[in-house]
Amino acid sequence: MEQQNYQYQNDSVFVQETSASKKFFANVFLWMFVALAVSTVSAYLLATTPAMLSYLVNENGFTIFGYITIFAPLGLVMIMGAAMQRLSFPALVGIFLLYSILTGVMLSFILLIYTFSSIAICFAAAAVIFGVMAIMGYTTNVDLSRFGPILMAGVIGLVIISVINMFLGSGTLDYILGFAGVAIFTALTAYKVQEIKRIGEGLDEHGNEIAIADSKKLALMGALSLYITFINLFISLLRIFGNRR
Repeated sequence: MEQQNYQYQNDSVFVQETSASKKFFANVFLWMFVALAVSTVSAYLLATTPAMLSYLVNENGFTIFGYITIFAPLGLVMIMGAAMQRLSFPALVGIFLLYSILTGVMLSFILLIYTFSSIAICFAAAAVIFGVMAIMGYTTNVDLSRFGPILMAGVIGLVIISVINMFLGSGTLDYILGFAGVAIFTALTAYKVQEIKRIGEGLDEHGNEIAIADSKKLALMGALSLYITFINLFISLLRIFGNRR
């Protein structure tokens, strides 16, 4: 009888842990979809308001406010990563939403450069690729952590070369960066999803209030990571297949 009771308790704990893990994972994707929705609205409003665009772009290219808008999201990501433990959850949410808005501002330029049909097709393709790789990352038994440093090095290289190409304006280099971006961010999707899954499973082992509070912050950071990966995958596809106006 004691053995049966012990087994029942173990099964009950396992069910609770599985439920908590799924809830954490669901929160990650919920915040990711919130970010996508905020960015979409922000991009549309700016692209359809020429008066606001004039503060960011003129006949000579980007204004000082335009460059601030482009590089500010990078600073916000660094703040969230470095000060996650010190910042309250509402403060992190505020920075997260501000990042989504500024990313939407950046994406508004895409709406002006590429045709709507190519944007829709590339977005759908990015969603399919992201979904397939997310499922693979969640279900695979292969440890993808060893690929993390390689993929992050690739991301850093892409960022540096992209910034340089902003001043060079090379179409050929932009095309090459598109292929490299698709390869890197496709693989990074599976890696990130597996990493987030393991974080969720690790959180199940804690039953105190601190663990619950931390899980909210970690879910937000996980959503930010997946959101950035998806946006970059989308932009990389546009670099290859997008038709300019």
